[in-house]
Amino acid sequence: MRKSLRWALSLSVLIGTVGSTGVATAADTETGSATVVDSQSTSTDIKDRILAIPGMSLIEEKPYAGYRYFVLNYEQPIDHHRPWAGTFQQRISILHKDTSRPTVFRTSGYGLSTTPSRTEPTRIIDGNQVSMEYRFFTPSRPQPADWSKLNIWQAASDQHRIYTALKSIYGQKWLSTGASKGGMTATYYERFYPRDMDGVVAYVAPNDVVNKEDSAYDRFFETVGTKDCRDRLNDMQREALVRREPLEKKYKAWAESEGATFNTVGSLDKAYEAVVLDFVWGFWQYYGQDVCDQIPDAATASDDTVYETIDAYSGWSAYTDQGLEYYTPYYYQAATELGSPTIKQPHLDGLSRYGYQPASSFVPREIPMKFKPQAMRDVDDWVRKNANHMLFVYGGNDPWGSEKFRLGKGARDSYVYVAPGMNHGANVAGLVESERANATARILAWAGVSAPAVQAAQPLARFDARIDAVVDEDATREHGLRP
Repeated sequence: MRKSLRWALSLSVLIGTVGSTGVATAADTETGSATVVDSQSTSTDIKDRILAIPGMSLIEEKPYAGYRYFVLNYEQPIDHHRPWAGTFQQRISILHKDTSRPTVFRTSGYGLSTTPSRTEPTRIIDGNQVSMEYRFFTPSRPQPADWSKLNIWQAASDQHRIYTALKSIYGQKWLSTGASKGGMTATYYERFYPRDMDGVVAYVAPNDVVNKEDSAYDRFFETVGTKDCRDRLNDMQREALVRREPLEKKYKAWAESEGATFNTVGSLDKAYEAVVLDFVWGFWQYYGQDVCDQIPDAATASDDTVYETIDAYSGWSAYTDQGLEYYTPYYYQAATELGSPTIKQPHLDGLSRYGYQPASSFVPREIPMKFKPQAMRDVDDWVRKNANHMLFVYGGNDPWGSEKFRLGKGARDSYVYVAPGMNHGANVAGLVESERANATARILAWAGVSAPAVQAAQPLARFDARIDAVVDEDATREHGLRP
């Protein structure tokens, strides 16, 4: 195993039978399956074992057939460099199947959905799933908030402590996963704690190595889809700026009716343009060529049609104070470490007043920020030279995939695959057959699944629309330029 357990929890003795792992086993009281039990445990109930972890407390348990689902708080240091200098409560969830199964550690990079859901790797390996709310997303925010403690190393250290605490219960192999900023988060975790996980599956994870060099995005928008589709989208976007005056009146009326304000971005006019400039990006991020014919003809569209079309793909609420508040931790990180894209959009020359506004424009002015260009260069260099058991999956029609993670000569048993025609929802199932089979086989192998199942290269659990098609809370808010 690649992992080393830094510390273990001490529980009292439970008599059980010895399984193939060499630790005591007992019947899982909820699922009826064999459960790996620490030789010093005092209870066979998984909830009691989890809550015996110092710093762990229960928020709620939700029933789901075949699983136990817990939403919990875990006490974390505000600063992992100085663990004695204050703590905060971080939300996590556990989708428990069986302690004899492998476990997937899932991060979104944003808040935590408390609706039971299962990631693709969790279904492939038929395992448990631990999910973490990213620090500084409410309610997992220290009070008062010292924003200097929001960085990729601190967040990776949050994951490391959670993994270390749960490893004594979930003793089989672990994989980390996440999509978009969650895929970035899984990658950063691997960079700082490479011995924790047995494999990484990172979906649609942008890799902005040099923040000021974004020409890859310009090349993407020059070639994605058909020329007819690109022209249709560009014409609608341009028309929204040509008709700025009447459409801003509609926007102002809407803002007043909703109580929306624009203090962070600076003005309604800046917010209006920021939403319009996101329109083409938003279309390719979440939709694609197959619905391009649903974009109205800009030349003949009414003001209402233009306004409603922009809203459908960008969201007028995105750059209001109310729309930005939840995403402040993301924009702060984009402005200090992650970087953010800038695209030229030459078809808007003479109409755009502000251009693509930097991430710092969307963070309240009282929060200090300083960009650290070395952060992403360090991660990129580490992945190229040290990637081991890492799989990166991108969508061929997703703008965020313009700047991908890449592998160098030092990478071992690692892969970068692109799902043709897919957008920001790209997954292993969308890969071409040979890549899908290999990716599935590697995920199973990294999770320690038996050889016959690996050779079959098929997910071990059947698709369940109730738990595999759940929309995260973040996705329902996902308008605006965010990974």
